[in-house]
Amino acid sequence: MELPTALQGKPKSKLTLDDCVFLVLRNANARGEWMNFWSISERILGTVNKKYGEPTISASIRNMRKEHCREAYDLPRYGEVILKRRMFNSKGYEYKLILKGE
Repeated sequence: MELPTALQGKPKSKLTLDDCVFLVLRNANARGEWMNFWSISERILGTVNKKYGEPTISASIRNMRKEHCREAYDLPRYGEVILKRRMFNSKGYEYKLILKGE
């Protein structure tokens, strides 16, 4: 899986929240995993040592649907890029990123 040109050579200290959420969801997609807000937050904390709350991560997931993120991260131009499903026996949701060619 090739890294989008917008992220190539970018140091960890310069990654935006959108960059971090994209990378976490992309890596989870490669493993066939679905992720919730808490697991996304934990992975970001472990990678770039920054803590983000649920509303901020939710906003970043919404951003993935916008044109600037679709272009920057080489996501499908049309259609849904984030799948959402209810967590088993919970009120929360899990998310999965849809990449080009899927």
